Amino acid sequence: MIRCDVRRGAVAEIDLGAVSRNFRAVKRTVGNRPVIAVVKADAYGHGSVEVSKRLVADGVEYLAVAFTAEAIALREAGISCPVIVLFDKYDAHEYFEYRLIPVVHDLPSAKRFSKEAARRKLRLDVHVKIDTGMGRLGLNNKDVLKKLVAIAGLEHLRVRGLMSHFSDSDIADQTYASIQLKSFTAIRDGFLKKAKLPLLCHMANSAATLSLKEAHLDAVRPGLILYGHLPFKRSEDGQTWPLIRGFGLFPAMKVKTEVLSLRKLQSGTPVSYGRTFITRRESVIAVLPVGYADGYSRVLTNNMEVLVGGKRAPVVGRVCMDLLMVDTTEVRGVREKDEVVLIGRQGAEEITASEMADRAGTIPYEVLTSIGIRSRRVYISSGTRQKN
Repeated sequence: MIRCDVRRGAVAEIDLGAVSRNFRAVKRTVGNRPVIAVVKADAYGHGSVEVSKRLVADGVEYLAVAFTAEAIALREAGISCPVIVLFDKYDAHEYFEYRLIPVVHDLPSAKRFSKEAARRKLRLDVHVKIDTGMGRLGLNNKDVLKKLVAIAGLEHLRVRGLMSHFSDSDIADQTYASIQLKSFTAIRDGFLKKAKLPLLCHMANSAATLSLKEAHLDAVRPGLILYGHLPFKRSEDGQTWPLIRGFGLFPAMKVKTEVLSLRKLQSGTPVSYGRTFITRRESVIAVLPVGYADGYSRVLTNNMEVLVGGKRAPVVGRVCMDLLMVDTTEVRGVREKDEVVLIGRQGAEEITASEMADRAGTIPYEVLTSIGIRSRRVYISSGTRQKN
């Protein structure tokens, strides 16, 4: 798990209360179905241990991570909730030692798990991944059912779950998502006729949890919406927040820094590398102790704003490794050490991860993981603060 122990310029304020509210919103949407909370990539930059502890306290049924190292970190933090490992298939002994649930993607890895279970004289619960059109991992082609039955027949494995992953359930046209779902349910039904096992079938990511009710199946597997962000593209009028509040979601991360230095520059003065910005008037430029080393993308050069004094101030000049410059000429009364918000709300203004993603030509997932993992985190819950 990637962690940042060096105190740099950005602080990510994580509202665990928002995570709880988002989880409850998901539960209202899916009813009594179990929720498999995705906390991979250090909970999308929010801190997997702290977020997982909160979700477990809220009653989440399962946690899901990408790799065993992430799962082991949760276990070593005292988290006993069932943990599904989505991708790893090596070091089979770790699954037994830390009581983890592997996702099996092919028959050879299933046999390796079974062999290790036999050596320990145990049976291992596994989930099996079906590739219904993502083209990444999982059983595929016409022999899927045959392979699935073969895995279920391994003496020392218990197939407890069946899963797949949507390719594009986050777009308005969900034709392909429906095709994938139909493929998955056909395989599930065929398998159940042959194996007659109690199965937990899950396919719904955040987008499908919100927009494709028929994909809820036995459980849902949300990630991004737990952290308060919609996986859909912004509306044409650019309004994301009303949509989020309509779903009952609240962003859990606020990223902020402070003014390191204020500089008064004459008209015609270049700012930062390459002279990509030259002042057209006498200007007040604030220097911030944040740069691309902190996850603030260089693509945002002359292409983003921050919040200072409750107003938007444009990023000017090329984003540096450790520093960022913004034009605060129009913001009255700015001083050194004043709070600057990179993501989040300040007064009546707000900058969302989705807005930053749009400006950078990427997705909010990348924004949150990039800047959240590299920032010093402060946790807020019921009026208390806890530093990380």
